[in-house]
Amino acid sequence: MEQEVTLREAQQRVDDWIKTYGVRYFNELTNMAILTEEVGEVARLIARIYGEQSFKESDKQKDLGDEMADVLWVLICLANQTGIDLTAAFEKNLQKKTNRDKERHINNQKL
Repeated sequence: MEQEVTLREAQQRVDDWIKTYGVRYFNELTNMAILTEEVGEVARLIARIYGEQSFKESDKQKDLGDEMADVLWVLICLANQTGIDLTAAFEKNLQKKTNRDKERHINNQKL
């Protein structure tokens, strides 16, 4: 069974990997461009798996989980570079959403 990794541990593991194998972080603008590219790859697969687009031969071997992990990796790089503790940011964001939306979705007749 795989050991679960917290966001804080993931941030540390990415930082360790970068310092060991990656030489240094790409600058923030480069990582933002890479993040956009990786999100596009997730979108491409979603459009083919769940949407109406057909697969191209080059997409057939792609793994959605792996593509999502690429997005997470670059997001963690950006968090590390900008001094963001993703655990704290996630908790704060979840509380914001709870306060704002605690009745909104329950009362949405469309859902």
